[in-house]
Amino acid sequence: MPAHLLETDRLSIIPLEREDWAALSAYYQNNAAHLDPWEPRRGPDFHTKSSWHNRIELSRLERQDGRAIKCTLRMRETQTLIGVSNFTNIIRGAFQACTLGYSLAAEAESQGLMYEALAAAILYMFEIENLHRIMANYIPENRRSAALLQRLGFEIEGHARDYLHINGAWRDHVLTAKT
Repeated sequence: MPAHLLETDRLSIIPLEREDWAALSAYYQNNAAHLDPWEPRRGPDFHTKSSWHNRIELSRLERQDGRAIKCTLRMRETQTLIGVSNFTNIIRGAFQACTLGYSLAAEAESQGLMYEALAAAILYMFEIENLHRIMANYIPENRRSAALLQRLGFEIEGHARDYLHINGAWRDHVLTAKT
């Protein structure tokens, strides 16, 4: 797999690499207040170098085994990390599906960057990885994710009660998919 999985007009979409640990740690620390309502609580060692190296190595193995593709989103001109996109739980065979997760830095919102990144990444997953279905779920109050997924062509398939433990509480989620 190339160093740059994909490039768009403004972004580089790059699979996680060991040297990304400091930029990823800074991204999550700098955006903690912005991301906390939508993400699981992090343990005390989440930002340590060894913890990041372990997660990135697991990501490399998952990518190698075809189970996940986790990427950083960087501005092409500056290579500043502005977000992440993760295609996880890839299942082959009759299902040919995965789950999409993503986040974007607060200062990068309202510029169409996540749409740009995900439109390209989803096309890659369908055309290059030969998936048939991508699922993405969001907390009902997350209107930004709802609008983004709708714009990307995801359709609501249902609602799941107490679906994920987010920010210290079990939260309902809206279930969507694109085929």
